[in-house]
Amino acid sequence: MLDLAIVGAGAMGAHHGRVAMGLRDGRVVMVVDPDAVAGQKLAHATRAAYTPDVSEVIGSVDAAVLAVPTPLHRSLGVPLLEAGISVLVEKPIAADVEDARALVAAADASGATLMVGHVERFNPAVLELDSIVTDPIHIAADRISPFTPRVTEGVILDLMIHDIDIVLHLMGSPAVATASYATRTRSATEDLAVAILEFENGSSALLTSSRIGQQKIRRLAITQPDSYVAVDLIRQDVTVHRVESAAFARDGRPGFHQGGIVEIPFLRQSGEPLFLELQHFVECVEIGSAPKVSGRQGMEALRIALDVVATAHAGVQDPARS
Repeated sequence: MLDLAIVGAGAMGAHHGRVAMGLRDGRVVMVVDPDAVAGQKLAHATRAAYTPDVSEVIGSVDAAVLAVPTPLHRSLGVPLLEAGISVLVEKPIAADVEDARALVAAADASGATLMVGHVERFNPAVLELDSIVTDPIHIAADRISPFTPRVTEGVILDLMIHDIDIVLHLMGSPAVATASYATRTRSATEDLAVAILEFENGSSALLTSSRIGQQKIRRLAITQPDSYVAVDLIRQDVTVHRVESAAFARDGRPGFHQGGIVEIPFLRQSGEPLFLELQHFVECVEIGSAPKVSGRQGMEALRIALDVVATAHAGVQDPARS
């Protein structure tokens, strides 16, 4: 059994505690949070000990889930990694690239596992794409949510960074240029953002994220030379379209005739993405394998996201103040 600590007893820490109860090879033994009420509540739910001081987990656990506000990731994560404690840090990996680099360096120096919690990479539909997406030309990603005042971070670092990470993974090529647009309508940060990414191999991606939508949408559309792949991340389904023939009708009637094949692959994995993510982290720590989302991958997703933020804010539209 791998002994785990959950650092941060907020919403994400509570979710990690819930799914950790079903782990085969891991158990929560400590919960850390300066808020005694929240910390003791989660400790009770996970049958773990509570402490307000993160330094007390050193020497007592094998790994930790870092589910605290992003600005605290470096100050809390580096000492854990330096002590040889493997860390699963919630996305984004850090507040800036310098902090991310410090986390990666600490993991490299100690040999501890550093994994970034880009949970959508463990969506069964996304996991299936590794065997379907082989030569992407263009990827469109839509991530839309209704407004909630609970989230104060801008939509790029809150939502779009998920799709940045997915697209970087599927393209397998560095992003070399970004262009973006953002608008704020209901908060002090961007509420809607659109970004275009260009990759070294000539491919492209169009990402749209919004928290002022009227429904929750999570979808990908992937164009390849021989197929079009449609992915619904909420329903966890994948549909592959392949055209066999296409021509204008020849029987005297106006119209267009298209013949093709529609493939609906059986997803080889199923389950809640957060559980699959945490189970993968435990397995990586146990056997010393590289995680699906490494610290360096998390750092690159953050770098691109911050580029999108910078270019978007240069021309951000603010209807409320115009």
